[in-house]
Amino acid sequence: YYAIDRFGSFTDPLQFERARNTISARTGDKTLLTLGDAELAKAIGALETVGDRLVPTLTGLLLLGREEALRQHVPTHEAAFQVLDPGGDVRMNDFFRKPLVELADLFEQRFKARSQEKEVQVGMVRMPIPDYSFPAFREALLNALFHRDYRRNECVYVQWHPDHLFITSPGGFPEGVNVRNLLTHEPKPRNRRLYEAGKRLGLVEQTGRGVDKVYDGQVRYGRPAPDYSRSDDTAVRLIIQGGSESQAFASFIFQRERSTGKPLTIGEMIGLNRLFHQRQLSAASLAEDMHTGTSEASAILERLVEEGLVEPRDDKQGRVFQFTATVYRQLGKPLAHARLKGLDTKAQEKAIMDHVSKHGRVRREKAMELTGLAARNASALLLSLVSKGKLVPEGEKRGRYYHLPGVQSVKS
Repeated sequence: YYAIDRFGSFTDPLQFERARNTISARTGDKTLLTLGDAELAKAIGALETVGDRLVPTLTGLLLLGREEALRQHVPTHEAAFQVLDPGGDVRMNDFFRKPLVELADLFEQRFKARSQEKEVQVGMVRMPIPDYSFPAFREALLNALFHRDYRRNECVYVQWHPDHLFITSPGGFPEGVNVRNLLTHEPKPRNRRLYEAGKRLGLVEQTGRGVDKVYDGQVRYGRPAPDYSRSDDTAVRLIIQGGSESQAFASFIFQRERSTGKPLTIGEMIGLNRLFHQRQLSAASLAEDMHTGTSEASAILERLVEEGLVEPRDDKQGRVFQFTATVYRQLGKPLAHARLKGLDTKAQEKAIMDHVSKHGRVRREKAMELTGLAARNASALLLSLVSKGKLVPEGEKRGRYYHLPGVQSVKS
């Protein structure tokens, strides 16, 4: 506690107004809107009565305090928004000691001024794909501000790099929390009074699962999951990758949720994201990504099987899962499923002939890619098409290619 004689000597009336605006605009406790300033401050744990005085708590100073009071009584509180160019030079370097509600607004304004989005047509609807998900950024920022260690004389950093965001929060994870259980560990706020006040104002996630939003904002656009691997006992460090979205995957997720009328769970989203990038997935691998046990990961994969999104198969490593042919068609990769399962001879020939019709000719290496065959088998298939009169070879050895009879290929 910080003993200050007069209530108005440390609080800023503008912060009360910002707090009320936040409650109204978000999922805050609307009963707080009926209270006067002192009553509101008491209700969220920002003030306590000691004798005949109103005494501010750390929570009160951080949420409602004047900037000069924060500098005097919470000197460790500081946050920076930096913009770096490709060479690592700092183009923006703004440091603040503002109360948290105002500080969050300032950082969000800077984020929105730089983040861009593109629109893609999905059926009759135009879907925006942002450089970075705003809900993900907001949750990551608020986590850094509300869960930092205010005993450490260090700064919260938000660094905007050309291809990623880097957010640093002083102090490591709370006891028991680490990079391998972030998604499943029960909420464990470092500053409980501050965290509870943030919930009542509608600032922080009501369920305590804000990290789910950080993950969701990445994987639903086909981007890599948030990276907390650089965290240690001194700080939580988060990298949010940008610029590598997949429009096909994002459109698929959008259409799926729109057609079913329900959002995918974060576990389902992670599983689909991994399958999109690596084609097959085991329950053990998904469990590691989800920070959970194999049985729960298996249940998610089986649910995706029931919904017709994935199918199981057995390989040398055991039971694995892959997208169904329907999903691959929706993703614009109609041959991918067939390559995984193995094309029959008729389908192999069709894949090659379709390519020749479109591009004029085909080499053995391309035939291997189209059919999934080894070099010897691809050569045999091409010779079979020659013997059937469907293709004509031209060139010698490594320079050999195949084109349609009576048509001289001019494309490479």
